[in-house]
Formats: sequence, C-alpha cells, structure tokens
Amino acid sequence: MAEAEAQETVSPEESTDESEEEESEEEPKLKYERLSNGVTEILQKDAASCMTVHDKFLALGTHYGKVYLLDVQGNITQKFDVSPVKINQISLDESGEHLGVCSEDGKVQVFGLYTGEEFHETFDCPIKIIAVHPHFVRSSCKQFVTGGKKLLLFERSWMSRWKSSVLHEGEGNIRSVKWRGHLIAWANNMGVKIFDITSKQRITNVPRDDISLRPDMYPCSLCWKDSVTLIIGWGTSVKICSVKERHASEMRDLPSRYVEIVSQFETEFYISGLAPLCDQLVVLSYVKEVSEKTEREYCARPRLDIIQPLSEACEEISSDALTVRGFQENECRDYHLEYSEGESLFYIVSPRDVVVAKERDQDDHIDWLLEKKKYEEALMAAEISQKNIKRHKILDIGLAYINHLVEKGEYDIAARKCQKILGKNAALWEYEVYKFKEIGQLKAISPYLPRGDPVLKPLIYEMILHEFLESDYEGFATLVREWPGDLYNNSVIVQAVREHLKKDSQNRTLLQTLAELYTYDKNYGNALEIYLTLRHKDVFQLIHKHNLFSSIKDKIVLLMDFDSEKAVDMLLDNEDKISIKKVVEELEDRPELQHVYLHKLFKRDHHKGQRYHEKQISLYAEYDRPNLLPFLRDSTHCPLEKALEICHQRNFVEETVYLLSRMGNSRSALKMIMEELHDVDKAIEFAKEQDDAELWEDLISYSIDKPPFITGLLNNIGTHVDPILLIHRIKEGMEIPNLRDSLVKILQDYNLQILLREGCKKILVADSLSLLKKMHRTQMKGILVDEENICESCLAPILPSDAAKPFSMVVFHCRHMFHKECLPVPSMTSQAQFCNICSAKHRGPGSAILEMKK
Repeated sequence: MAEAEAQETVSPEESTDESEEEESEEEPKLKYERLSNGVTEILQKDAASCMTVHDKFLALGTHYGKVYLLDVQGNITQKFDVSPVKINQISLDESGEHLGVCSEDGKVQVFGLYTGEEFHETFDCPIKIIAVHPHFVRSSCKQFVTGGKKLLLFERSWMSRWKSSVLHEGEGNIRSVKWRGHLIAWANNMGVKIFDITSKQRITNVPRDDISLRPDMYPCSLCWKDSVTLIIGWGTSVKICSVKERHASEMRDLPSRYVEIVSQFETEFYISGLAPLCDQLVVLSYVKEVSEKTEREYCARPRLDIIQPLSEACEEISSDALTVRGFQENECRDYHLEYSEGESLFYIVSPRDVVVAKERDQDDHIDWLLEKKKYEEALMAAEISQKNIKRHKILDIGLAYINHLVEKGEYDIAARKCQKILGKNAALWEYEVYKFKEIGQLKAISPYLPRGDPVLKPLIYEMILHEFLESDYEGFATLVREWPGDLYNNSVIVQAVREHLKKDSQNRTLLQTLAELYTYDKNYGNALEIYLTLRHKDVFQLIHKHNLFSSIKDKIVLLMDFDSEKAVDMLLDNEDKISIKKVVEELEDRPELQHVYLHKLFKRDHHKGQRYHEKQISLYAEYDRPNLLPFLRDSTHCPLEKALEICHQRNFVEETVYLLSRMGNSRSALKMIMEELHDVDKAIEFAKEQDDAELWEDLISYSIDKPPFITGLLNNIGTHVDPILLIHRIKEGMEIPNLRDSLVKILQDYNLQILLREGCKKILVADSLSLLKKMHRTQMKGILVDEENICESCLAPILPSDAAKPFSMVVFHCRHMFHKECLPVPSMTSQAQFCNICSAKHRGPGSAILEMKK
C-alpha cells in the first residue's frame, strides 16, 4: 500500500511514524497537497463539517455555522454567518451563482451570490441535507430539496411564492442527497431511493445491505457518474446502478424508467466518500486497525483507493494512506470526498484538515522515477512528453543520469550516454571530459567525443591522446587513425611520440602512428621513409594519394624489395613521372629486380623498352629461362647473333634451334633437334613449320637407321611427304616397332585424302551447276528501258524524244545500253558483240541479249 502525505509539513503530534513502513515500488496514481492559506486559519479556530466544489471556487461549512467561499488555493473570498451551530450541507447549482445551506438548528437558506433573491426558513428539526436544482439559475427550475425526518421539494410558483411537497417520509432521517438532471437520489435509514422530477415518480428503492451499522455513524455516500449512472457506497458495499428506459410494452402502471444494478462488490474498509475517475472509482475509506500491544481498535489513517469495478468484484489500481490532522479522533462520518469534474481534483475533507488529490502529470511521473533512481526511464519519459513537462528539462535529467552512472562505476555506459545527452553543447562536453579526467577515466569517454559538430578545444583531444600515449600505444594509434588531424595541435603530438621513440626506437606501433601524423602534417617525405622502413602496405597508397613520385626516385630499390609487383605496376603506370631510364639505372645493381621491371614493361608494350632488349637476353637467361623463348619470339629488336651466342654458351637447345631457324639456318636447327634433343616429334613438327623438301630429306636420311625415328616418321609424314619414299629406303630385316600400326595409319590417311578429294569435287560440281542455272535465269529476265537510260557511248538518252521516229539499240547482259550506230562494226572473223565498258575493265565479255528496232 502506497503512502501519501500532504506537501505542507505535518507536525509531530499529528503524524505517525512512517519510517517503519517499506517504500512501495509501485508509482502512486495521485499526488496530494494540503489546502492552506485561509483554510489553515479557519481550521485553527473552527472545524470543517461539509464542503462543496465548483470549477471556479469552493464552499466550506464549519461546526460554528460559518460558510466560507474560497478560491482553489484556499484563500477566503467571502464569508457568511448562517447559524451558531453546525452547517450540515452546502449545495451549488451548475452555474455557481446560487447557494443552498442547511444547519443543525433547522435553518435553510437558498440565495444568489450575485442577486438578491433569497429563501429563508427555520424548521423545528435539524435539516441534514439540501440540494438545489442543477439549473436553478433558470426561472423554470427554481427548485430544491431538503431532508430531515422527511424529504421536502420546494418549488417557486409564478407568484414568486415557495410551495413545498413531501416526496418521502417515515423511514428515518434523510442523510444524503444528490441531484443530477431530472433525477434525485437520497438515502435514509432503510436504503436509497431515486425520484424522477419530470414524471413525479419514484422509480426505485435500493435497500442497504448491512443493517447492523448505525446510519448516523456510517452514512451512505452517493455519487452520479453521469446523468443515468448512480454509485452507492454504504458500509463496505459498493453498488453501481444504471437508470434505463422501460419499453412501452412493459409500462402498464409502472414508472417509465427502472434501475439495474450493473456492478456490486465489497471493499476492505468502511466507505466515507466516492468519486468517478474515467471508468474507475476513487474511494475514501475509514480504517480501523487493532493494536498489537493493547489488542484494541484504533482509528488509522484514512485511505484513498483507485479501483476498477467489475461485475461482482473490483481490482485495486492504487491505494494511498493519508496523514491528515487529527485522524486519530475522527469517525467515518467525519470524512467527506468532494470532486471537481472538470479538472479531476479530489478534496478529502476532515474536521481539522482539507487535502487535495490530483492526478499525477508527467512532471510528477518523472519526479517519482528520479526518486527511485530510474534515470533512463525518466529521460525517456521526458523526451516523449517534452512539450508537456513544465518543471523538468531533458538536459538536467540527462546530466543527473550521467552522474548516477559515474557514481555506480559504469563509466563506459556513462560516456556512451554523453553522445545523446550532451549533443552539440561544447561547453558541457568539455566539463564532462574534465570530470572523467578527475576520476581517471579519460579512456572511457574517448570513443564518444564529438569530431565534427561541435569541435572541442584542441587541448581536450591532446589531453586524451597523451593519456593513451602513456599507457596504451595501440589505443593511441587507433585514436590518431580515427580522429581528423585538425582536432589537435599535430606538432605537439609528434614531439610527444618522438620522445617516446627515444626509449623504444623499434616500436612498430609508434613508428606507424608517427608516419600517419607526418602525413596529417603534410610532411610526406618523413612519412614515406617510415613506411618503407616498416614495409607498410599503405606506402603505395600514400605515394599515389599525395603524388610523391619525385620523393621515391632514389627509393625504387626499397619499394621493389617491399613488393615488386605493386612497385612495378606503379612505376609503369607513372612513366611520365619516373622515366624507364631512371628506373633501369636505379636497379643496375639489382639485376633480378631489373629483370622483373623490364619483363613487365615488355609484356605491356614490346617496343617501349627496345633499347634494353639486348640486356634482357642475359637477364632472362639468368633469372627467367621459361620466358626467354617467348621473349625471343615476340621481340623484333633483339640482336639475334648476341642471343645465339648466349644460348650457345648456356647450351639452351630449344632457344638455339629457334634462333638458327629464324636466321635461316634450318638444316643446322634440325640437326641440333635430332642430335641434341633426340626428339623425332619435335623434328617432324619443325620440318612441317619450315615446309622445305630438303629438310624432309635430311630428316629421313638421319632417321633411316633409327627404328624409333622411322616409326615416328611413318606416323606423321603421310600428309606432307609420300610415304613410299621412306618405305623404299628402309633396309631389309630392320626391326621397326609398331610397323604394322604405322602402315595401317598410312593407308587410312591415304583413304581419307581420297575421300576428301572426291567430296570436294562433288561439292564443286554441284556449286558450279547451281551458279550456272542462276546465271541463266538472271540473263533470261527482261530489262527495263525508259527515258532515264542513256547510251554509254554518246551519253544521249537511249530512247529518242520523238517516239514516231525509227530507232535501233543494243542492251548487254551487264545492263549497259548503246545506240546500235554507236557500237563498232563486228569483225568478219567473229560476229559476236561485247560490251565495250566491261571488256575494257576486264570484267568479262558480255554478249548482246536484246536488240531493239523500230
């Protein structure tokens, strides 16, 4: 059960020891504040007996017969001396312009606060209740009810006279009444009745459950939730009644309305007041507890509960014990619960105290979270409701959260939260950094420092870099890589690193970091030197990025030693910046690297390094023989005599064979293949490439006394040399391996050649016939002759302008046309005519296909 205490300080004699009770982790739903100012003055000399609430003001009645009008802060605005004895009830209409008062001595007054109209009457018995019509301000609604031993309805007639009528009597004193719209609900000793003022009918009677309780000590509490829902609290019982319209078919002599109890349940304590809160209920309870020492009952602090009604039970949402003045002497009838519908304000009235309960707002929620040290939830709540909170600032909550995390030793989380909480406030960032420095946790905040917007003072970044430099080289290197070089004074950090290198000159991490610092400082020469010393992979990127080619002309060997592939690619890609000549000169003392460079240059372009081809022969022979022969084949600038000399010296047979054949000495080349390599297949392949009959003859002569060579020749020369020439020269009795297979292959190759020839012949004949037929069809087609055609000899139109005149013309199959008289006369030996143009151009003669005469 949560505890609540008014914000005003409670005196020791009026309070109980709260330190013994455990604090609840459940957040209260309401907050409490003691109504002070004028109320404090009143209750020091008098005691509160009743109270009613309007949206604009409060009306308080006392035991000494006074009625005070108060503002919402408790300041007195008006005072009325109504009676010398206790005020039993005060009633206000909805407009707040008319006030009804009744007292223990039987006095009843109804008057306007701003008009002169009044009703005064003194009855011969105490009047316990009064209720004015909610719309009393209207002339048609000048009605009110009073209750003592009977319930009276007063109405003003058209003559401005008041007449009364008895609505109910005979069941004891009327002790509670509530008027809503056209319905009046009241409670007497027997139960609760509801009266319809429009139809002048009583529509229900709800009997009370526990008749053992004295109705004067445990009075009934009535509350209208809306115009048709009445909530009844009596003893420990709560009933929720709904007024419904009766169907016309059910009426007969019954009232037009009836009441249905929609919910009924028991509470733990005695009910002193009820009020609605949305779909929930606020219940003021009178509590009696038994003392463990004396085993006697005593009056405990009253409770204000928020409950969720169900059909036959209820669910407790929150429960607060209230420390009000003099609660030890109070009875159930001494407490009252009034509420303001417009603002959800609840007034707990007791003889010596008035406490206001309000729904907690977002500021109160944040207060509670901060009190419970739930800073992250408080920060989230503030961010979500930043437009509604008035007393809190997101930044203040965030700073409190950071301090809390630091106190708990959760430095990394605190540093991470700085990013979100401090945002772009540079001054706060610097303040927090110094705070982390004081507790020796600069490393914790370093990953989260802003690096762009905002930018802190250079001293902040230098301070953190020095911290890492003293204890963590790797962390220092990481920060230098991640932080932009303009955040701090680069020269200061460079000097600090150099001081540390004096103690550990070979530390790779420090050297690499120093190179990066030199790069930020645009001191690329020093950076490059360190990178080369460390053989760092970023050296080539550094050269390209900052165009350091002029700085590496004397460091080519170092670059090649580090990564020859990347170095060569870079040098070749930037020939305009570092010439081939310069590279070759620098590599003169390292021929193996020189070869790598020249080899890749040759692969890219066979002609660029032609001046070094002679040098490359020796380099290939020394370091890369597999690529020597391809080089000799592709190079057109290589001196063959020099190459032949080197290959002879090193006994490179294949290369020598190639050079001999290229120099035209094919017979020597073939001889070397047969004598040095003893490779008949290679010899045959060489002879095929040269396609020289003398070479074939030399090959046959060399092979005739070597059976394996003969087999190779028989298998391969069938398509180049007549095999009979070889077979006739084989000595009788010579044993030749696989001779039968070789002869079969020769025969098969011969048959294949015959078949190929016959197939080709058939295709040729078929194609010739097809083309002849096509030519014949083409020549048989007609040729259009019109006025646009001209004579190819005289260039005049082929057709005369006067169609009546006779004419004669010749048209050839090549589509050239002539006037007949423009053609030469055919010779006596051959009467055939040919196109002069096609004959002159050697296109082949064409005979005349058409001779036209008219």
